[in-house]
Amino acid sequence: MLNSKKTKKVTQIDPDNIPSHVAIIMDGNGRWAKKRYLPRIAGHKQGMETVKTITKTASHMGIKVLTLYAFSTENWKRPKDEVSYIMSLPGAFFDKFVPELIENNVSVRVMGMTEQLPKQTLAAVNKAVEQTSHCTGMILNFALNYGARMEITNAVKEIALAAANHEIDPVDIDENMIADHLMTAFLGDLADPDLLIRTSGEERISNFLLWQIAYSEFIFSETLWPDFDADTFEKLVIEYQGRHRRFGGLEKESKK
Repeated sequence: MLNSKKTKKVTQIDPDNIPSHVAIIMDGNGRWAKKRYLPRIAGHKQGMETVKTITKTASHMGIKVLTLYAFSTENWKRPKDEVSYIMSLPGAFFDKFVPELIENNVSVRVMGMTEQLPKQTLAAVNKAVEQTSHCTGMILNFALNYGARMEITNAVKEIALAAANHEIDPVDIDENMIADHLMTAFLGDLADPDLLIRTSGEERISNFLLWQIAYSEFIFSETLWPDFDADTFEKLVIEYQGRHRRFGGLEKESKK
């Protein structure tokens, strides 16, 4: 279900209030497969079809950045055959989908500890990034072998090393400097999601974009990721558009 929060009633997409950056924790592939008495990998395969659908929907909607939590630093703990299958997905996925991404002017980016990925996985990802590098529309940003605590820890190490080398003065460390050392720095002003969605009914963040979601709107959907479609996504964007975003301030009362 959607998380409870006071909203104003919105019944259709407002083209002037499209979230610039939407981040999604894609959850429920395994449960989707289990409900159908299928192996978990069947859920991951169907989940990649959902990625295609939501990417094109978001692009057509005017969203500028779509960040998808594809594989966390904790996911290596899953069964080896499942991890191996997940790592094989980018090759076939991008081979078929890159032409459509280019047609929709979507560029692919990836963040995470990518150097730890299997060679064939990294090669497929880098190829997709290169093939779509000329696209100027929406950024499809995959968080792959990503963990927010690791991201923040690495940022702190980089800043501490710069201070130790007298490249910066510790008193100059501020939020902007920290943000500039995070993996989302390449997104500039679009680094922080306006909307964070988690599918499958789970209501937790799971080590995803802990710094960047400080003022994001959260929506938790009961829909399992493989069942998540364009209509569901549009309904959640409408839900977002009914929110009053105050960023820690007070909502201005309308003058009578």
